Amino acid sequence: MRIFITGGLGFVGTALTGHLLDRGHLVTVAARRAGPGLHFGGRAQVLMADTSLPGSWQGSLASQDLVINLAGATVFRRWTGRAREEIRRSRIDTTRNVVDAIEKSGRGIPLFSTSAVGYYGYCGDEAVDEESAGGDDFLAGICAAWEEEAARAERCGSRVVLCRFGIVLGRDGGALAQMASLFSKRLGSVLGSGRQYFSWIHMDDLLGIYDHLLARKDVAGPVNFTAPSPVTNRELTGALSRVLGKRVLLPPAPSIALRIALGEFGGSLLNGQRALPRKMLKSGYAFRFPEILPALAHLLRQGGI
Repeated sequence: MRIFITGGLGFVGTALTGHLLDRGHLVTVAARRAGPGLHFGGRAQVLMADTSLPGSWQGSLASQDLVINLAGATVFRRWTGRAREEIRRSRIDTTRNVVDAIEKSGRGIPLFSTSAVGYYGYCGDEAVDEESAGGDDFLAGICAAWEEEAARAERCGSRVVLCRFGIVLGRDGGALAQMASLFSKRLGSVLGSGRQYFSWIHMDDLLGIYDHLLARKDVAGPVNFTAPSPVTNRELTGALSRVLGKRVLLPPAPSIALRIALGEFGGSLLNGQRALPRKMLKSGYAFRFPEILPALAHLLRQGGI
């Protein structure tokens, strides 16, 4: 299969591109900046392009059998006005340009478009799934607009899957590398009350879900890319401490300090979503890492970060 990936040189994109190449697919990657997997041993075609702008990359997309839209600037920073605009533009404008290219192709190319469990807003202890309503905070609004742009491709006859990511845990970067670095130096701690939920997924399961979606063409619409056992921040802290063999010495980070230091983003760290992957479980996907402790042990003890 010929697969086009936007954001294909980021943390998830590099892993996914390599995974698809290993399975014999022909992959074209569009990315704004070079990443560690830039050349993929010469096996992938790499286009350096700002996909938030129309361009010649759209012509390459039009000849593909599937588009996976991963593009999006990081949200893990203080949300200044400039950061908000970059977060919005990198997601919504890119998705609009992707769908415009699909529409112009006239071929109804399937689209797997990334979103996030932030779609559900701040839910406390309430469990949410793909049928749950969206939230009303900044990230929820971004996700809703992002998904609305992707859904336009349905009018072109495309199968659209809205991939709502939890926090992706992998060996080569992302949130786990940052957390493991702090905890290995005994600088990790519970955030605020520690009761906020953390919806996560092991990279191997994220890749496995993409394989599952390629095989199960009847699955469409929103899909939670999360493990079936979300944990609280306190539970995550305990699991990291246990796997790394580093006792937590610091007291919980005060909520007010996080809000002062990081603004609205700090507030998002004190809230969360208890998102369940009911659509994947119903469709028969078997998670390799459904529980946090074995997932962290696999990534940290065997892979090393």
